[in-house]
Amino acid sequence: MDKILLFNRWDLSEVKVNDPGLRRYININPVIVPKSSGKLNRPSIHKADMSVVERFINKLRVPGHRGKKHKLSSGHVTGSYINVYLAVKEGFEIIHRKTKKNPVQVLVEAIENSALLEEVMGYRLGGIIARKSVVTTPQRRLDIALRLIAQDIFSSSFRKKKKFPEIMADELIAIASGDQRNSVIQERNRIEREAEGAR
Repeated sequence: MDKILLFNRWDLSEVKVNDPGLRRYININPVIVPKSSGKLNRPSIHKADMSVVERFINKLRVPGHRGKKHKLSSGHVTGSYINVYLAVKEGFEIIHRKTKKNPVQVLVEAIENSALLEEVMGYRLGGIIARKSVVTTPQRRLDIALRLIAQDIFSSSFRKKKKFPEIMADELIAIASGDQRNSVIQERNRIEREAEGAR
């Protein structure tokens, strides 16, 4: 019997999730076309059943705002699913050509490297806002990691001569390798340093 291959190309049974906290939430079940047509959006607990590649594509379509009061917005990024789908497919080919690895494994490693463990939450204590370090839940770790990666790719694509799939491939390879100069790794380290100071 033939295997189910992502994009008729990549075997997802080879992909390993090394982070035990994320293992349950990164869905790498075999699919050919990563598209559930919104079946798994509500309630939000079912997003763990959605393929991680589909979640990555959805996040690339609208990376979300950054900064306070939506100072840096991605509101004008409302491209069609098929455009981003084809860009991700081409980007995965570039990743395979450069690293000789399964590109979904590179995506999973990038998510693991950008998933923060602690963050700072504010709460009211009398008349002031106190800040306290909290452990981040696995579902939120995955959500934040995908958002940081998508925003990094989105911001890196401006004023560049490279095509979007090439930029996406370069950023995923850099994050997966743990490059400390990458803005995603720096942002994760910054948030965790803040959390360490607020313990």
